[in-house]
Amino acid sequence: MIVPLDLRQTAAAVNPARSNLIAVASGKGGVGKTWFSITLAHALALAGKKALLFDGDLGLANVDVQLGVTPRRDLGTFLAGQTTLGETATRFAPGGFDIIAGRSGSGSLAQVAPSRLAALRSDLQILSTQYDYVIMDMGAGIERTVRSFATQAKFCFVVTTDEPTAITDAYAFIKVTTMERPNADMRLVVNMATTVREGERTFAILQKACREFLKVELELGGIIRRDLHVRESIRKQTSLLTRFPNSEAAADIQAIVARLQSGH
Repeated sequence: MIVPLDLRQTAAAVNPARSNLIAVASGKGGVGKTWFSITLAHALALAGKKALLFDGDLGLANVDVQLGVTPRRDLGTFLAGQTTLGETATRFAPGGFDIIAGRSGSGSLAQVAPSRLAALRSDLQILSTQYDYVIMDMGAGIERTVRSFATQAKFCFVVTTDEPTAITDAYAFIKVTTMERPNADMRLVVNMATTVREGERTFAILQKACREFLKVELELGGIIRRDLHVRESIRKQTSLLTRFPNSEAAADIQAIVARLQSGH
């Protein structure tokens, strides 16, 4: 069940000196970026944290599809000036977190007027003060608007797989982002790894390239093992942590959240 969220009743005090915005990006589609964002938000909620999942992939938004919900308000209504950003936030009761849904087929953020993008960034910063964590599921690719949202976050999870094209595109995203913001905190998440060792190998390949050619120190955000339970949970439009909480991929997500909460 999904119900409108009254933000005034859910305001929470947070340390204003600490950013709680976490971007999730990828150089290409098909690497599990949105699934990771959803599962991360759910894991944070299960850990007792107040989480908001922001679907910033306006043109190919699918957070609502993967969750099997149809919110009455979404990012499109905000960008059209019909609602405030707070009014688009909706409670996803089964997961215990809130979502701001995108709108599929309505174009990319690159097509939005600069004034509305500026308002979106500003309002998202303000709204974030009511949460422990805001997970921003950004559009795949390296367009400037995606990078502009990624760089306002405390750090960015860059999701990839061991596929050569995915590795190449992840490197491209890291390159263009760090060229604009040399001190950007980029953390690689290797998804659908055959084994932990293979995931570490993929990370080592990208880490070496970033060190040698970009002079950037890439951090390992986590390794998520290939798990058939993930496909099944997506097919059933149910979070993995609800349907298969004891699966290998669920354990890997929980490990990432544990590191987040420990400050690493």
